[in-house]
Amino acid sequence: MMEHEENARKQSRVRPDGAGKVSGSLQYLTDLYFPDMLFGKILRSSFPHARILSICTEKARQLPGVKAVITHKDVPGLNGFGLIVPDQPVLCKEIARYVGDAIAAVAADTIGAAEKALKLIEVEYEPLPVIDTPEKAMEPDAPQLHDNGNVMHRAGHKKGDVRKGFEQCSFIVEETYRVPRQMHVYMETEGGVIVPEKNGTLTVYVGTQHGYKDRFQLARILGMPEEQIRIISSPIGGSFGGKDELNIQPYGAMLALITGCPVKIHQTRKESVISGLKRHPMKIIMKTGASKEGKLLAHKVEILADTGAYATLGPAILDFAVEHSAGPYMVPNIHVEGVSVFTNNGVAGEFRGFGGNQITFALESQIDRLAEKLGMDSLEFRRRNIRKAADAGPLGQRIAETNGASEVLEGISPAFEKRRAESEKWNLEHKWKRRGVGAAIAMHGGGLGYGRLDPAGGRLSLTNAGKIQAAFSFEECGQGILAVIETIMVEELSCGVEDLEIVIGDTAAVPHSGSTTASRGTSMVWLAVQRMKKDFADGLLTGASRMTNVPEANLRLGNGGIFRREGTHPIVTYRELAQFLSSDAPLIVSSRFDFPTTPDKIDSGHFLYSFSGVLVQVEVDILTGQIKMVHLDQVISAGPVVNPAGYTGQIEGGGVMGIGYALMEEAVMVEGRYAAENLDSYLVPSICDVPELKVMPVETLAEGDHYGPRGVGEIGTVAVAPAITKAIHDALGHWVQTLPVSAEEIITACGERGMNKWMKTT
Repeated sequence: MMEHEENARKQSRVRPDGAGKVSGSLQYLTDLYFPDMLFGKILRSSFPHARILSICTEKARQLPGVKAVITHKDVPGLNGFGLIVPDQPVLCKEIARYVGDAIAAVAADTIGAAEKALKLIEVEYEPLPVIDTPEKAMEPDAPQLHDNGNVMHRAGHKKGDVRKGFEQCSFIVEETYRVPRQMHVYMETEGGVIVPEKNGTLTVYVGTQHGYKDRFQLARILGMPEEQIRIISSPIGGSFGGKDELNIQPYGAMLALITGCPVKIHQTRKESVISGLKRHPMKIIMKTGASKEGKLLAHKVEILADTGAYATLGPAILDFAVEHSAGPYMVPNIHVEGVSVFTNNGVAGEFRGFGGNQITFALESQIDRLAEKLGMDSLEFRRRNIRKAADAGPLGQRIAETNGASEVLEGISPAFEKRRAESEKWNLEHKWKRRGVGAAIAMHGGGLGYGRLDPAGGRLSLTNAGKIQAAFSFEECGQGILAVIETIMVEELSCGVEDLEIVIGDTAAVPHSGSTTASRGTSMVWLAVQRMKKDFADGLLTGASRMTNVPEANLRLGNGGIFRREGTHPIVTYRELAQFLSSDAPLIVSSRFDFPTTPDKIDSGHFLYSFSGVLVQVEVDILTGQIKMVHLDQVISAGPVVNPAGYTGQIEGGGVMGIGYALMEEAVMVEGRYAAENLDSYLVPSICDVPELKVMPVETLAEGDHYGPRGVGEIGTVAVAPAITKAIHDALGHWVQTLPVSAEEIITACGERGMNKWMKTT
């Protein structure tokens, strides 16, 4: 665990963007205004599936204040986008496949004029049959939504002989689990300003998690060189994966180029709900068997995922779910088959946990059910099957040696027994409420996996003003990457915070260091600085030695400048050194490398993993079916902690998001339309729903592990739901198979067990 003094020392550093966020003075990209700025609006489809017979924009064009109206005819380049496959039309020409499909866009002097113009656009549709479930999409006579059919992606994994494995099992559990479509619910909906510059270039001030990828996609759409497009992508008011894909950028860019004016588009919450990405809903069938001694012998998994109308990162998400289907357990016989299909529902894509949340809920539920059949303590059952430090990864690939799975399991064990005893005593004293305790563990791969382009790098330089500039293409989307960069730089170069200038999220000013996704940011910053720090420090010391005639061996870097080895005051400041070196070549050190991957050629296989152990205590109201969270503890194994406050915030925030996933959130679709189009009827946890939280980091790494800290942006969400449902079972004896858990299900379960007999009328 973390040493108290070290923890306190690191926490004393104030987050660089903290004051601006707390005071409200920080300017987000959707806050920007420019002279002569126009306002854009996007017309979305009136039907979840329809043929477009005609589009008439004449009335809209004639409306006073309207400066431009665009349709598919105005797309200068590729009329398609998508991070893996550009299968989503920028503006639909013939077919609309979901209610978020864009048909036209307008730019006007005011938002009101733009909104009125949308109503004047006349679109004639021919409604088509709606495929609103993945089961319908798989039917032989189902309408085909894309040229290659309704199957977007298949993935699988085999190990051993699963049929023979089940023949050897003494106990078998087979269940079907269903997990919901979930909204990201970032506070800042998609938006920003696109500015056409006088020199013919374009500056895009829009929040995204991958500025260089946006630039590449926009260049194809606009038919212009990438170098003429500048993406400024930070700060962002929340993303969680939802802004990894293009959203309003193509429409604002085309309108800006046509009008020659800056164009601002900022989606309302309803517009965001209709068009934005969601977590993949899945149906997961699991059959898992064990010997009477409690050893897992066979595991069969079928995954059916609803990816909605277009692919985005759907293939990678299914691959990730398949990879993590056996999690941190060693099972000799495995057979996993996954399929992700197109429907006319909203587009499902990247979301914190990236397929791990869905599969972990099913897996950990299976483990608990098997433990009950065996008559064995659930933690002991896990202990007997947990992976060892040198074991292969889930796909049989070589991974960085780690004992994280056992460490988090043992980390939650003492509190598990204590909380269970507390619950038993509490239940004796209360008639209409019951408490229960549950635990779960998870294993989560960082980075994009083998075979996926996953570049990283960074740049250090000494500016003319004497600042040590650290430049990365990451974005600050609330996760605290600025604090991570600052902390790593101060600790690795022994400089002061005031000596630093951090530059991120601007393709014109930063090197390509990959996406701000997949729990990779902290790892990549740390690894990049390790590669650059010696050459950069040597450059500073060599220059200072030339300037002062003090031997380089007698100098060191410090707060404010260069010091003698035993000195307490700098003999030359960084500013003075920069002025001295101004006639020389600039001091710039760059690094470019790829995220560490397994040496085995196993598609999508990961190499660096983090682990979580989750312990929850819930209180179930037998009369109302309501579930109250009492405690949520997480033990996290992710290597050394860089910034304790940020680390804790990520795990706590992820845990609360996991509570929403388990107990509240479902973006229900009815015949291809969202039942809730605003937050008045889509509930997310509030501060009143947050229990007592505890985060305990395990910082140890295996001997010889030189990969440093792992990111923790996702691991805090992954295992929360199965821990909650196990706690419900502990309280009531009822197993949950579908998320989110409904009050109706709880009341019914209590009734079946005779726990609420008083409610029956005589």
